Amino acid sequence: MTNERRLRPVDLARLAGVSTQQIRNYEDAGVLPPAARTESGYRVFTDTHRSALLAYRVLMRGYGPLTATRIMRALHDDDVPGALALVDAAHAALHEERVALRAASEALELLAAEPPAPLPRSGGLRIGEVAALLGVRTSALRVWEEAGLLTPGRERGTGYRVYEPADVRDARLVHTLRRSHYLFDQIRPVLQGLRREGSSDALRAAIAARGEALTARTGRMVEGAGALHAHLERVTASTERTGQGS
Repeated sequence: MTNERRLRPVDLARLAGVSTQQIRNYEDAGVLPPAARTESGYRVFTDTHRSALLAYRVLMRGYGPLTATRIMRALHDDDVPGALALVDAAHAALHEERVALRAASEALELLAAEPPAPLPRSGGLRIGEVAALLGVRTSALRVWEEAGLLTPGRERGTGYRVYEPADVRDARLVHTLRRSHYLFDQIRPVLQGLRREGSSDALRAAIAARGEALTARTGRMVEGAGALHAHLERVTASTERTGQGS
C-alpha cells in the first residue's frame, strides 16, 4: 500500500478552479491516470492525481490543451519517451516559427535599405517594363508567378499581364530577397504579411508583436516542462516505494 491521501473529485476541482465534472472529464480523456473506485462506484483520487492535474494545467498554458492532453496520455500509458518526444516536437515547431519570423524581419530591412526606383509611367506596366525596371529577365517574373509569389492581373482582350504598383512592389521585394539567397518558401510569408498589413511599417510592428508573443509562450513552455519533470519525479518515486513495499 502507499501512503497517499485519498482525495475526492471536489478536492481536485477546488484545487484547479474547475467543476467536478471537468475532473471526471480529465480522467476520461487520459489527462489523469485511472482512479480507483469505492464499492459504491465513487472515484478515489490520490496525490498522484493531484500532481498530474497541476502538471497538466501548467502544460496547457504553454503547449495548448491538445498537445498537453497527448503528453499526459502518453505518460499514463507508461510511454515516457513518447511524452518527451511530444515536448520536443512542440519546441521544434516554435523554433521553426521563430526562424521564419527572423527571416521576415531581415527581409524587411533589406527592402528598406534599397529605395524603390520610380515607375516609368502611371498605370499598369507590362511584364517587359517591369523586367527592365528590376534588371531581370521576363522569364524570372514568370517563374515567380508560377511559384505563387506574384499575381499580376490580365488585360481584357489581349490577356497581357498588367502589373499595378502593388505588383511591382512585390516583384521588387522578391528580386531583393532572391539576390540575398532567400528561398521561395521564406519569401512567401513576407509577401503575405505585407499584403495583409498594407505597409512595411505595419508588417514590422506585427512581426515585433508576434516575436513578443513567441517569447512569452517560450516562457510558459519552459514552465510547463518544469511541471512535467516534477510530476515525472513524483511518479517515479511513488513507483519505487510501491515496488519496495510489495
